[in-house]
Amino acid sequence: MVDIILISSVFFGLLFGIFSGLTPGIHSNNFAALLLALSPAFLSLGLEPLDLATAILAASVAHTFLDIVPSIFIGAPDADTALAVLPGHEMMLEGKGIEAIRLSALGSASSILVALLLIVPLSLLFGRFYETFMDHVGLVLLAIAAVTILTERGEVIEGQGSLAPLKYKLIALVLFLTSGLLGTFAFAHQDLAQSPLGFRPEVLMPLLGGLFGASILLISLGSRAEVPDQRETGFGMPARTITKAAFFGGLAGSVVAWVPGVTPAVATVATRFGSDWSGREFLVSVSGVNTANALLTMVALLVVGRPRSGAAVAIQELVELDRRLLLFMVTVAVFVSILSYLATLAAGRAAAKVVRRLDYGRLCIAILALLTALTYAFTGPFGLFIYLVSTVVGLVAPFAGVRKTHAMGVLMVPLLIYYL
Repeated sequence: MVDIILISSVFFGLLFGIFSGLTPGIHSNNFAALLLALSPAFLSLGLEPLDLATAILAASVAHTFLDIVPSIFIGAPDADTALAVLPGHEMMLEGKGIEAIRLSALGSASSILVALLLIVPLSLLFGRFYETFMDHVGLVLLAIAAVTILTERGEVIEGQGSLAPLKYKLIALVLFLTSGLLGTFAFAHQDLAQSPLGFRPEVLMPLLGGLFGASILLISLGSRAEVPDQRETGFGMPARTITKAAFFGGLAGSVVAWVPGVTPAVATVATRFGSDWSGREFLVSVSGVNTANALLTMVALLVVGRPRSGAAVAIQELVELDRRLLLFMVTVAVFVSILSYLATLAAGRAAAKVVRRLDYGRLCIAILALLTALTYAFTGPFGLFIYLVSTVVGLVAPFAGVRKTHAMGVLMVPLLIYYL
């Protein structure tokens, strides 16, 4: 017999995931925490815990597809799309925003297929060697950071001398350590972040909002960039290249789902491990990391018994996961992914038309004001201080001519301190 309420819960979660994804500054974990807090009221109305858990899963998967839209068209990232702002926003300013949205949606959808293929082997691997892996995860992160810095080449300028590559590597190291110290300070004093409106404070918002949001918007304002007509274009790279980027994104997102404290944003840095990818490839991979992570956190919850995301925490509070329920959850995730893919394409085309009609300078100012207001609403005066400092640090990479991925030291350095 078809459970109408359960099916309705899937679509309810899908709609909320679309809403949260399209809203700058809102993370899927916010919705998961809200629904969990309201669960007693929903249960008193006759809903089952499985209905709420299904809605949370659907929302978390849908969010990973749709959150790319505000990141690309208005440069407003959340914790999972911070690095996607860089190539996506540039493509939008070239009139290729719709292509960027399509690449992101394709990366997310493809990563689900990759994650499905990896469920069994990763379950066997981590089920047997999980503790051994955790004993060495610090060295893995250190290797990723080292290779990312050492492969920095900087801008190619004729006549700049043989020591120029070393200069850019030193700048990359300084940016990595500076952002890392900022992140360490913010996390060590996150108790100072107090929301005047009673929201749950999260220092990642001012950190990433300044490093990857406000800094980009300020540069756009300074350059007086204008939004050109957004054209429907091809992908501009071969299918083999797209497949490679999607695979590495799905792989990184699947693996990081098992590691406590390591966010999809850090896994995104791993996808560039020693590579010189184009912005398009990176965009596909970034999106794949987030979506694969949303699915594999459920598998990790069953195998090692530890939740690795806000959604997984909420689901664990509501239901006891077993193999049969996991199979159902995976099916829901695949179904929601199909609908989210279509919703992302539609939302991207609609956003392209809306943004084109607006004055881009005023739009940047409005988004800066929104990011600042959200930062204060969620983290108070301390969050504003972190936001301002992060914005200054975020300006280093574009002016120095190095990759902005080095600013992910804001997350990697605190993790290195913890694991090493």
